[in-house]
Amino acid sequence: MRDLPKAIATYLATDPGDTDTVAHCFTEDATVRDEGKTHTGRAAISTWRAKTATEYQYTSTPIAARSEDGRLIVTAHVEGNFPGSPVDLDYAFTLRNDLIHTLEIS
Repeated sequence: MRDLPKAIATYLATDPGDTDTVAHCFTEDATVRDEGKTHTGRAAISTWRAKTATEYQYTSTPIAARSEDGRLIVTAHVEGNFPGSPVDLDYAFTLRNDLIHTLEIS
């Protein structure tokens, strides 16, 4: 897999419970779409990530990356105690000023 931009690599490598580090990977007005919900802004993204970390224990291993329509899409193998585990998920990122501006998980 190719080298990932620093913000994306940090996001993927950071423990889900480390919400401060995760939040600082994003722009102030970033948007995350996950499980049919949209979270906008660092505070909302931090809350979303904290909730996910308390509900589920999981590991996420990036297995592929590709560019598509101006986005960097990272496919990760995710295993844990959530419904449907294990699963390969696509994380579609856009960057602005070297930080994550949008993330859509599908």
